[in-house]
Amino acid sequence: MDQHDVAQGRRDFLRAGAALGGAAAMGLGAGAAAAARQQSSLPLPEYERWDATEIARLIRRGDVKPSEVVEAAIARAEAYSAINALTVPHFDLAREQARALDAAGKAKREARPPLSGVPFALKDLSVAMKGTVTTNGCAFFKDAVADHDSTLVQRYKAAGMNIFAKLATPEFGQTGTTESRLFGATRNPWNLERSSGGSSGGASAAVAAGVLPVAHASDGGGSIRIPASHCGLFGLKPSRGLIPMGPGALEGWMGLSAHNVISRSVRDTALLMQLSQGPEAGTRAAPATSDLMKALGQVPKGLKIGLFETNLFGMGVHPECLDAVHKAATLCAGLGHHVEPISLQQLPFLEMFGGMGVMTGTGMLYTVRAREKLLGRQAREDEFEPINWLTQQKVQKYSAEQLYAARSVFDQAGRIFDEVFGRYDLILSPTTAALPPKLGELSLDQPFDDFAKRAVLASPFTAMFNMSGHPAMSVPLHWSVEGLPIGVQFAAPYGGEARLIALAAQLEKAAPWADRRPPALA
Repeated sequence: MDQHDVAQGRRDFLRAGAALGGAAAMGLGAGAAAAARQQSSLPLPEYERWDATEIARLIRRGDVKPSEVVEAAIARAEAYSAINALTVPHFDLAREQARALDAAGKAKREARPPLSGVPFALKDLSVAMKGTVTTNGCAFFKDAVADHDSTLVQRYKAAGMNIFAKLATPEFGQTGTTESRLFGATRNPWNLERSSGGSSGGASAAVAAGVLPVAHASDGGGSIRIPASHCGLFGLKPSRGLIPMGPGALEGWMGLSAHNVISRSVRDTALLMQLSQGPEAGTRAAPATSDLMKALGQVPKGLKIGLFETNLFGMGVHPECLDAVHKAATLCAGLGHHVEPISLQQLPFLEMFGGMGVMTGTGMLYTVRAREKLLGRQAREDEFEPINWLTQQKVQKYSAEQLYAARSVFDQAGRIFDEVFGRYDLILSPTTAALPPKLGELSLDQPFDDFAKRAVLASPFTAMFNMSGHPAMSVPLHWSVEGLPIGVQFAAPYGGEARLIALAAQLEKAAPWADRRPPALA
């Protein structure tokens, strides 16, 4: 059934793309497309204004049925199919679960898990839900059916989430956009010619469009924070080891990658982290868990914040991204915090990013080799994006010494940041050095040199904290002159998620963003 769903998802994208292209040829913009959609009413008009916390409350009270909210999510996924956020639908499974929940009486409703019946979706990368396909955005994995649930999926299910789909990602999450040969391009709801970010671009597009209030995401170099920034959403990458990655591997990319969610509301992220954090069997190193729901109500006072705004690649930062971070600094100062410029020139920056290439490429090759062993055949070049195929050939020449050196330089970066956090409570920076790119600019299906020139603008600020293991969040506090979202990043000491959540809640109250919706979909 899931193989059929993958094929159907691809056909739906092609139909949507053809329709979009036809509209463009006739001179119709996004506003006209939105008007056409509005002619057909969608179920539960209020649905797009609710966050997951509110949906769960309404279900517990009996004001809305689980089947009603899952149908509302499915209807919007279909109505907004031009953004191409979904890859593998699990609609039948979700409907079956919703019907079972509908049948429960009031007493059972009140005794159910905190997010019972809330529609949810998983990123189509490095996560397993038994009996369903995870493609990793790659043709070589297009029929890879999981025989188990990831630990994180177990926790999401225990929280009551109704998982109804997988969400688009670039192949192996290797770029800051969400475009693949397998499923095509995922479009930014704020501007359909722009990228929704990557690699959790399916999650950011779905949440920005109102298909979901919150969605699973992962981050190996900025893949939660970049799409959150590009789509006007809240995204927090947790400390290394806080959210479980297993059981297959307890550290993604040897510690670079972390799982969490992208959301419209800070409280949804806090709640999902509260319910999913903590060690799993096999965990040996992880930060202490904290009461993130309590942090929502703790107004931070007098934080000392270091402002960092230099692209250490020497490629500069877009003026509107700098404007965003300066306005965030002013907002923080107005809330009673102290903000002052800092330098991070002491970081071994080029060595860090060189090591990142070694680590992510090796991780990709390891995943491919495991699939080859399972299938009993070698992967073919035509089953991969050109840049990823090239990377796999290059990685085979790396030595164990290079891999060890990469992890060693990451640890060195972590030590340097720890020293900085000994003087500052938080670090404020741009999330990205550029505005949301046009589709195609960061595709893995282009000459490598062209890709590399643009990639250095996507993650110079985010990836540092993947390498160091510190938590960092992108907060949607600014929009460009053209109406494109621009997030700003705050990073905290290792295990400092509560501090980030407390500040994010304060900023959310001071400069609300939840009601800001893409004009084309409003």
